[in-house]
Amino acid sequence: MTKTRFPLGWDEERVREVLAYYSAQSQDEAIAEDESAFDNGSCTVIEVPNELVPAIRELIARHQG
Repeated sequence: MTKTRFPLGWDEERVREVLAYYSAQSQDEAIAEDESAFDNGSCTVIEVPNELVPAIRELIARHQG
């Protein structure tokens, strides 16, 4: 059996809490949460071709690093 590997700072309990949170949300609550993410002004959402996504992720990682 393979041991489950979690991202840094995550464990099985945290995953279960996140799953429970989103499973308990109504559709209206989920939509409101999604819409609020676009309204906070701290990020920009853009559409890019899928083949550019790896390069964009690399740029973001270098920027954060």
